[in-house]
Amino acid sequence: MASLITPPGVASPRSPAFRRLPHNVEAERGLLGALFLDNRRAFEMVAEFLRPEHFALNEHSRIFQACVTLIERGQTANPVTLGPYFQQNGMLEDIGGTAYLAELADQATTVINAGEYGRIIHELYLRRELIAVGEEITEHAYDAELDEPASRQIEQAEQQLYNLATTGDFQGGFSSFRDSLQGAIVLAETAYKRSGLIVGVPTGFRDLDGKLGGLHPSDLVILAGRPSMGKTALATNMAFNAARARLENGADDGAVVAFFSLEMSEEQLATRILGERAGIPSDQIRRGMLNEEKFLALAQVSQELYRLPLYIDDTPALGISAMRTRARRLKRQHGLGLIVVDYLQLIAPANSRYDSRVQELSEITRGLKGLAKELDIPVIALSQLSRAVEQREDKRPQLADLRESGTIEQDSDVVMFIFREQYYLERGEPSQRADEDLSKFLTRHDKWKERCEAVHNTAEVIVAKQRHGPIGTVKLYFEGEFTRFGDLEQRADPGP
Repeated sequence: MASLITPPGVASPRSPAFRRLPHNVEAERGLLGALFLDNRRAFEMVAEFLRPEHFALNEHSRIFQACVTLIERGQTANPVTLGPYFQQNGMLEDIGGTAYLAELADQATTVINAGEYGRIIHELYLRRELIAVGEEITEHAYDAELDEPASRQIEQAEQQLYNLATTGDFQGGFSSFRDSLQGAIVLAETAYKRSGLIVGVPTGFRDLDGKLGGLHPSDLVILAGRPSMGKTALATNMAFNAARARLENGADDGAVVAFFSLEMSEEQLATRILGERAGIPSDQIRRGMLNEEKFLALAQVSQELYRLPLYIDDTPALGISAMRTRARRLKRQHGLGLIVVDYLQLIAPANSRYDSRVQELSEITRGLKGLAKELDIPVIALSQLSRAVEQREDKRPQLADLRESGTIEQDSDVVMFIFREQYYLERGEPSQRADEDLSKFLTRHDKWKERCEAVHNTAEVIVAKQRHGPIGTVKLYFEGEFTRFGDLEQRADPGP
């Protein structure tokens, strides 16, 4: 950075009243000169990340913008062509005239350093913006409305910082097919070592893992259903299974799991898992309806689960930016491998500028998909379904039933529905009609009982969309008393 000169008798530039914003005029002049020297090569080095507003001096910003305009038209950008361009727009004097353009061209000697100059300019722009964001955060904290919670201000500040962090990100780009092929071979090798079934994080359910191949990195998985279908129970079981596999098998299997519980408290969620593993209904645990044997079993199971790599955040109305910040921190500290969000409709939107809830949900699903890609891990997001399901005779959910769908279906890689026919049958026990004799009623009632027995303790996971694999239905065993799912043939582990 260019050195700051303090005139005689003036306070140090480190004094807040005289501190100057970070900038490097020499780097800006060097880049513009390199552009004049070789339009194509110099522009290719900075085009992906550098923008006119990144320049500290307004005249340099205008010159760079003019260069971009001419180059993208297929024309040459140099003092000869830029002079008439600015003259025509009435801005020639604003950029220092033709003499300054000639001075920039005279100083250029090579284009080799153009990329480095561009990065310096971009870096100093970020520093200036960081200062501006800091000042804005400070002013907002001073002048905030009395009914605006500080947590909301923090969330907005996190979003501003994240937006700044991703501005002009130039780390991406094309990969050679050789590199992509090596990644594909690694995935194939992983699947081969796991008997060809699982590449990603295991759900712990044999048939579901067979259908999905596990939960894949960067995938957004939507698990949707009507109330009382078992969404939270299934998601909790998946989270537990992934964390347990990581605990028992190390880094080669399972995952460290982050569970954002926007509806239930962390104690309620932990009680569910504890009761499910101990074979004790969670409501009995909450109400203290335990004998000595059950209490000892509970204590033993709690010791076994003590080291489980499962982390719960029960902060209500959390926003995507806050989730991103906390997930990044957890991944840095413990190696995060799976995120579960319960549930989608309870995530707070980044702001209230949207005209409809559909637009808010669209922003949220895009944010979750971006989070999955950024951290390169699967994200499971639970979602409510619309009441349209209840109006049909066949109540199995469809993609059209996604509540306030917006881009939920579009942004997701996998959409799964949880459906328990037993729930609806038990609430639809037939009664004798006025014009129906007893024998016909008993026959109809017996058929109802047969249907109930056929679906007793079963659930269907309907894979309605899978971007990289087949769709279809997987049946699971479900014990409502313990909110526990298991493979249908093996049933669920009865616990201690």
